[in-house]
Amino acid sequence: MTSSLDGGPVHPATYDHGGGVRSLRVPIPDNPLGHTLVYVVDTDRGPVLVDTGWDDPASWGALTAGLIACGTSVTELYGVVVTHHHPDHHGLSGAVREASGAWIAMHAADGAIVRRTRATRPARWYAYMTDKLVAAGAPEEHVAPLRTARRRALPGLSPVLPDREIEPGELLDLPGRRLRAIWTPGHTPGHVCLHLEEDHPDRLPGHGRLFSGDHLLPGITPHIGLYEDPDDATVTDPLGDYLASLERVGRLAVAEVLPAHQYAFTDAPSRVRELLRHHEDRLADLRELLAEPLTPWQLAERMEWNRPWEQIPYGSRNIAVSEAEAHLRRLVKLGHAEAVTGSDPVTYVAA
Repeated sequence: MTSSLDGGPVHPATYDHGGGVRSLRVPIPDNPLGHTLVYVVDTDRGPVLVDTGWDDPASWGALTAGLIACGTSVTELYGVVVTHHHPDHHGLSGAVREASGAWIAMHAADGAIVRRTRATRPARWYAYMTDKLVAAGAPEEHVAPLRTARRRALPGLSPVLPDREIEPGELLDLPGRRLRAIWTPGHTPGHVCLHLEEDHPDRLPGHGRLFSGDHLLPGITPHIGLYEDPDDATVTDPLGDYLASLERVGRLAVAEVLPAHQYAFTDAPSRVRELLRHHEDRLADLRELLAEPLTPWQLAERMEWNRPWEQIPYGSRNIAVSEAEAHLRRLVKLGHAEAVTGSDPVTYVAA
């Protein structure tokens, strides 16, 4: 293995993790993450994939070539377990099912997002995004492109429907294996980690291995934003969900984590503690910023990102504002911030 920019190991295009588990690097076009680690798990009925990768010809080529390098092929696949609905995880699931007849399993909450995405007309989504950004205090020059683009078709918004719903705590249909679904909402409402309840092939101490999707990564803090139904007024707390899910995963005390990005790692409880501290510190920093009333957009402008706000691309600013709102909701729920009565767009201040 070579080293990544953050000092961690980088697996080659295919890598044998032992015990009938291998990983394939499936590229993500024009994305700094570079690739998704798709896992191949041997079962008595044929290989099962954990995630599939981005829907792109080069990604499909990498997936099919990787399977051949592992001594199998896409036509031999028995099933696909999707950790969450994002396109770098679920994008190729339809092509895999068409080529193999494999079933696709996903948690019901993310399945609902897939159904909503397929059913909602582009104009409805543009209107919803426009209204959300205006309410968050976005300037008109940022919102204007959404107003003029309403009738334009949105690419990549026809993800395939799953065949099966993943029930939290269930042992999944992998004959000859013990793979248990752990519901870990936060990054998405239906994100699941998958606990392989088998001895580690290298006898590392701990309780099996964990396919962690994007929930637990060795050197990246996953995005925590809002995934809401335009027709549902329920106020969610995704950051609170994520923090509770982190603690639940830490208590599993697994021997090794097999994430969807970067590289496999051990000592999951230590990484969980790091992430909990990170979010605790970030919430404290945001509370200081809220010494003066700020809209979610103004808060996002002042938050610490991986680059200055002026260098953040248009689409990434929308994601940043969504994350700012998720943090605001957590602060409000904890009683550490409150909305300013009568403000329009609404501003928040530390309580």
